[in-house]
Amino acid sequence: MYKSYHILIKGKVQGVGFRANAHAFANKCHLSGFVKNLPDGSVVIRAEGLEDNINKLIEWCYVGPRFANVEEVSATEVEVENYKTFELKR
Repeated sequence: MYKSYHILIKGKVQGVGFRANAHAFANKCHLSGFVKNLPDGSVVIRAEGLEDNINKLIEWCYVGPRFANVEEVSATEVEVENYKTFELKR
């Protein structure tokens, strides 16, 4: 089923390639949406696609790239916005 999730990742997730790696993983999973750094040092992901593929991304977020230290991941289902691509935002 096609779903949309707001995913918030906290910990040492900025300055470690988290956004670039999340972007690549989301594209590999055929998801649309975006990934963005937040001013408080966390990363937010909005992901849309098949629920199984979103679950793979959420699982990946608990680990992240090599130098990340993920402390918390929260995922909330939200209304579908029909993004066309997956963007890496600043």
